[in-house]
Amino acid sequence: MAQAKTNLDQLTVSTVRTLCMDAVQKANSGHPGAPMGLAPAAYVLFKRFLKHNPKNPAWIDRDRFVMSGGHVSSLLYSLLYLMGYGLELSDLKNFRQWGSRTPGHPERGDTPGVETTTGPLGQGIANAVGMAIAECHLAARFNMKEKELINHHTYVMCGDGDLMEGVALEAISLAGHLGLGKLICLYDDNSITIEGKTDISFTEDVKAKFESQNWHVVTVEDGNDLAEIQKAIQAGKDAVARPTLVQIKTHIAYGSPNKQDSSDAHGAPLGVDEIKLVKQFYGVPDDKDFYVPEEVLENCRKALIYGEGFEQSWQDIFNDYKTEYPEHADKFVDAVSGFLTEGWDADIPQFDPEDGPIATRAASGQVLNAIADSLPALMGGSADLAPSNKTYLNNSTEFQKDAWEGRNIRFGVREHAMGAIMSGMYLHSGIRPYGGTFMVFADYMRPAIRMASLMKLPLIYVFTHDSVAVGEDGPTHQPVEHLASLRAIPGLTVVRPADANETALAWKQALKTIDSPTALILSRQKLPTLDVSRRDGEFNYGAYTVKNVMDPDMILIATGSEVHICVEAADTLEKDHNIKAAVVSMPSWELFEKAPASYRERILPSGVTKRMAVEAGISMGWEKYTGQEGKTIGIDKFGASAPGETVLKEYGFSPENIVNNALDLLK
Repeated sequence: MAQAKTNLDQLTVSTVRTLCMDAVQKANSGHPGAPMGLAPAAYVLFKRFLKHNPKNPAWIDRDRFVMSGGHVSSLLYSLLYLMGYGLELSDLKNFRQWGSRTPGHPERGDTPGVETTTGPLGQGIANAVGMAIAECHLAARFNMKEKELINHHTYVMCGDGDLMEGVALEAISLAGHLGLGKLICLYDDNSITIEGKTDISFTEDVKAKFESQNWHVVTVEDGNDLAEIQKAIQAGKDAVARPTLVQIKTHIAYGSPNKQDSSDAHGAPLGVDEIKLVKQFYGVPDDKDFYVPEEVLENCRKALIYGEGFEQSWQDIFNDYKTEYPEHADKFVDAVSGFLTEGWDADIPQFDPEDGPIATRAASGQVLNAIADSLPALMGGSADLAPSNKTYLNNSTEFQKDAWEGRNIRFGVREHAMGAIMSGMYLHSGIRPYGGTFMVFADYMRPAIRMASLMKLPLIYVFTHDSVAVGEDGPTHQPVEHLASLRAIPGLTVVRPADANETALAWKQALKTIDSPTALILSRQKLPTLDVSRRDGEFNYGAYTVKNVMDPDMILIATGSEVHICVEAADTLEKDHNIKAAVVSMPSWELFEKAPASYRERILPSGVTKRMAVEAGISMGWEKYTGQEGKTIGIDKFGASAPGETVLKEYGFSPENIVNNALDLLK
């Protein structure tokens, strides 16, 4: 690409910087320093490299750009405004205000051109790795000779804080292993964090670290040198076999006579007087806020013309592709549109009681493989636990360097990165990701789950080994508080199926969901398949009766592996004590809360006040369903090392203990 006139380039960079300063000052809140230092690199990227169409931010073959340091949002918003993404100056003036399209950290859905919600440092890098994985996979699946539907780059901009976070290193390590050559990270090396100079806690050799992770590293010594930045990014594009780190030496709050290279400029407005001095240094009017010269706007808005050309060229290729490869074209449209292929669930097995007990993790593996052949967009793996999580797709290969067509991802022992990478894969579009680990390690990926819930991404988390029934591994591996913890995340649907058939229904429900993630909570131990003839109600409503009786004396409510124990206890109560106990399986609180009020009353009639919840987790929250006259059998302490059946019995999860507690409740 030809280099633009230097004077116009510098004026544009200065305009970007002053827009950021003014937005933060008007909001009296925000982070001006990093945007001022990073503006040249961001401008070069957007102006000379980014393949995008501001009129259609969802165009499938666009380059992706992720601002991992979400506190640098004013820089992103200023560029999106200048490039013609539909933002107005009024949006920049409304920065960080109620209902604005320019929130404090970038939020997907609020602002056109924002690819992912960022802010918690490091996760944006992992999101970008997921996007690069999706690009490689879709290119391998659909590209034909001279008919490339997918061929773009993923750019991520990060800072020192991002690189201190463990999730970033996890993702960087995997990206290097996979050789994601179309991933380019622009690193704002300004040596400043909130507390001061980075050398108070961060003295590692970043270049050597990335090179050891199989990354290509290019260093730009002067972050204001547009030509050197351009050369470095181009070098990254040329390094097709490895991801690239462009290490850019910048000055936080560049041009501020009193705050440049100071932590004071990180997270607070510069002040009116200081901004006036900075504008004088830049050579722009110091008496005008949100000043945008006409020639700057004209310079940047050329992106609208280039963008239409990029997309039209792609559309011409796709039109030819549809004619030459109609079946592949249909599958491509299904993939990028998120459509469930017709008949995707036709081969899901039906499980019968006479088949014998089966762990819900094993049933999940059977269901997953029954779906996979009919739903090629399904792609995922496990954090080094695929044999235990049963997450391997038997009829597919591994996704590895130079084997991009595989659908089985070996995430390694990187739970947090796995969760954030899954988000990036989905955000790219064309992939329906899932990922598995032991439930106790959901804590390691909780920040990524939270962000997926915030973005309403329909990811599927496969959490196995769901209770103290894990057994001999002991309390370090036995989840106790985790169900309640996951249920506390707004927007996350938690489903703990009671048997193999509920597991199949849980997968169907998860894949039909388009606006929220789902956590499948699955057992290590074998569970009996319940008799479907005794059921009343709908699984999709989150709870239903697995043992229905007329005019019950009490209701036993349970989830997962405790349901069949409650059924056995209810049978004993009826046979030995003439007590009629209905048993409700409640696999999902979230789905039950969305059910019609009339349905909830049908399953938990208000007239039956004697209720007991049984779940191998902390009891917190169950009082909502047991009421003032009810009780809960739960675990409000950590587990113990012993065979799983022994631990369950010692903690009270036996038919005998449930019967005794029921009798006490009815006294």
